[in-house]
Amino acid sequence: MDQQRRVAVIMHPTRREAVDRAAEFIEGMWRHGINCLVEPTRVTDVQRRLPNGVVDVFDEDSEVELMVVFGGDGTILWSAEWALPHGVPLLGVNLGHVGFLAELEASEVEELIDKVARRDYQIERRLTLAVEVRDAVDNVVWTSFAINEVSTEKASRQKMADLLVSIDGRPLSRWACDGVLVASASGSTAYAFSSGGPVIWPDTQAFEVVPIAAHALFHQACVVAPSSKVDLRMVGDMSLSAVVWCDGRRNAYVGAGYQVSVRRYPADLQIARLSEQPFATRLVKKFGLNIQGWRNPQLHTRGE
Repeated sequence: MDQQRRVAVIMHPTRREAVDRAAEFIEGMWRHGINCLVEPTRVTDVQRRLPNGVVDVFDEDSEVELMVVFGGDGTILWSAEWALPHGVPLLGVNLGHVGFLAELEASEVEELIDKVARRDYQIERRLTLAVEVRDAVDNVVWTSFAINEVSTEKASRQKMADLLVSIDGRPLSRWACDGVLVASASGSTAYAFSSGGPVIWPDTQAFEVVPIAAHALFHQACVVAPSSKVDLRMVGDMSLSAVVWCDGRRNAYVGAGYQVSVRRYPADLQIARLSEQPFATRLVKKFGLNIQGWRNPQLHTRGE
């Protein structure tokens, strides 16, 4: 007999729609003989909607084939903190606004049930980032990973961060700036995009370095190879400090002489895709891009 199939279900922490859609999905999984595991804090909410069934609890040691996330990209990033090191694919159901990591919308739960039950999905692998912080005497003081970006930002509004940027051991430029982002291809449509960085197709094996409001003649975003190492060293004014953030979730403070090193993380994020949807199509949909251009022939006559 086959081992009992198990799927983790993660929900946005406050949105009622997330619980409603999750309960609908869990009930559908039960019809196919598949158990769903729910975070301890959400078991009661789901149980109220499914009083005739038993809801299992998800924890750090749970073994699941898939993690289905009901929320926006923020909820998916939170879920990835467990899924990435455990090698479990994520499948997002978008309840947010501009969701690039999510696969489908909340109205498509029936399709989701059918495809998960039949394992009818493909796995898309995405490069992620590893960060290491060393102090002024070269001791490792902090490590983490990032799905979207590692940001090194000034800690005070009064003074800019002074960062010497090196790529693969070679100095590139020194930027007095609000900060520097090192973003994955997935993160190119997030903080990096808002800071003027290029959009990178998510399956591209590369990541980017994006200065934030740099006072320099050269302050362009740079796309680097997946094997590259990016170093940011705190230089200049010894009183300056900065803060390093990974996906806006985990942080460490750095001071004079500290170095932030970013390179490829050993594991890729696995995203479950139910159907082929070219990234260009996703961009047009999420940003409402005008593919007709401003010269609409129905609005203009010849010669105008």
